[in-house]
Amino acid sequence: MLIFLVRSLSVCQGVILLVDANDGVQAQTVANFYLAFGKDLKIIPVLNKIDLKQANPDKVCEQLRTLFDIEPDEVLRISAKHGIGIKEVFEKIIKELPHPEVDRTGPFQALIYDSWFDKYRGALSLIYVNSGSAKIGDSISSCHTKKFYEVKTISVLRPEEENVKKIVAGQIGLVGCNVRNIKEAIIGDTLHLTSTPVSPLPGFTPPKSMVFAGIYPSTLSEYTDLRKAIEKLTLNDSAVSVDMDTSPALGQGWRLGFLGLLHLEVFSQRLQQEYGTEPIITAPSVTYLIKLKSTKETEKKGTNELYINNPINFPQSFNITETYEPMILGTIITPDTYLGAIVQLCQERRGVQVQALNIDNDRIMLQYQLPLCEVVLDFHDSLKSLSSGYCSFDYEDYGYQLSNLVKLNILLNSVPCEELSTIVHVSRAQLVGRQMVLKLKDLIPRQMIHIAIQASVNGKILARENIQPYRKDVTAKLYGGDVTRRMKLLAQQSAGKKKMKMIANISVPRNTFIDFLKK
Repeated sequence: MLIFLVRSLSVCQGVILLVDANDGVQAQTVANFYLAFGKDLKIIPVLNKIDLKQANPDKVCEQLRTLFDIEPDEVLRISAKHGIGIKEVFEKIIKELPHPEVDRTGPFQALIYDSWFDKYRGALSLIYVNSGSAKIGDSISSCHTKKFYEVKTISVLRPEEENVKKIVAGQIGLVGCNVRNIKEAIIGDTLHLTSTPVSPLPGFTPPKSMVFAGIYPSTLSEYTDLRKAIEKLTLNDSAVSVDMDTSPALGQGWRLGFLGLLHLEVFSQRLQQEYGTEPIITAPSVTYLIKLKSTKETEKKGTNELYINNPINFPQSFNITETYEPMILGTIITPDTYLGAIVQLCQERRGVQVQALNIDNDRIMLQYQLPLCEVVLDFHDSLKSLSSGYCSFDYEDYGYQLSNLVKLNILLNSVPCEELSTIVHVSRAQLVGRQMVLKLKDLIPRQMIHIAIQASVNGKILARENIQPYRKDVTAKLYGGDVTRRMKLLAQQSAGKKKMKMIANISVPRNTFIDFLKK
């Protein structure tokens, strides 16, 4: 994910742009190149897997020239499998990459760009030393938390961990201070000697969660095991935000924030594979920005902006002045055969084309502004399906954009069910509402009373489906006589149904909520 690359680039002087000679330039290649280019780093282009029969190095070099203005004679051609051209790569790194511009005589100043938890040594911080030096036994402080610690261990990665007694400016090292809380090792923070305060380094901002999902235990007895598993995983992944959450349908759980879809998938797989848990994970959602009208409450809080990632917290429409949704800049590289279908998909997801570029005779790069909420569910799967797997996709955060958002409510016999509500764009409200009521019609079992499933926005009904009640033929025992007997029995049955509808509660099984919220 791009956030981890940003961390590494913040402490580098140069990078190797590695491209597959068989597959060519992918969407991730474009995103990574411009990240390094934006930081003014030295870029060494390298073409790997030139030994494959299907490899076409000349064609890929032309793609690099078209996209990045890299001349073919600047590209190193290697085969890591057979060791071809490796020596030339090392020689170019030594000759062309600039040395770090540091001051080893100045006060100690280091940037934390990664951290993880070790059960024996506590939180370990991977740091880049910008100036000065530090040794074992020194007292260091954090610019952000203002706490101070004693340096217990220092090591460098070569690539295995190797203990040293001192680390100096220009080096990258692993520092252990017996910190028992990973939240104190803040990524992007600056460390300094306690006796010599310094100004914070202009590093990078800590990662912000972009995708949220609810996680609940499948049974009440698994709550403790799932809580321990989440606590252990978040010790080594400080980018995950955890908040307690309670659902009337699913019980107690958590609402977790992730950097992206891949981050969510990896986290959920680790929960299942490493800890043997079977959590209920709801469909991912994003964070919306709501601007409220000025009231006494907003004046007390000092702001009229509200960030929400749960539809239950969506305010009433009469209190809202503007709504904003998060946007992404998506990069798609595809064979031109599938261009029409992919453009149509992006337009259906409210995408706006930014750029279209022919990479070579049969491949095209598209860039679209897309709402993040349209991407987090099934956009990637749809893209792969339309392109038969030959399309690559990558995206980056593009800030918030003014949008017309509404809360889509689901009513069961005119009673709102908050657990099934969602936030949608007004142009898709009717389509999404229709899909939701059709899905619920299949999931909610028939009962003794009539059930009306409705989708509404601001009191206006957009879609409706009915679940007919079980019926009993009360006239089956009649074998003759006056028709008034039949009419009397039917009238009694009708009156009984009306009374039952007035006092009966709709029973929605827990499995129905699970199946629906997962979609």
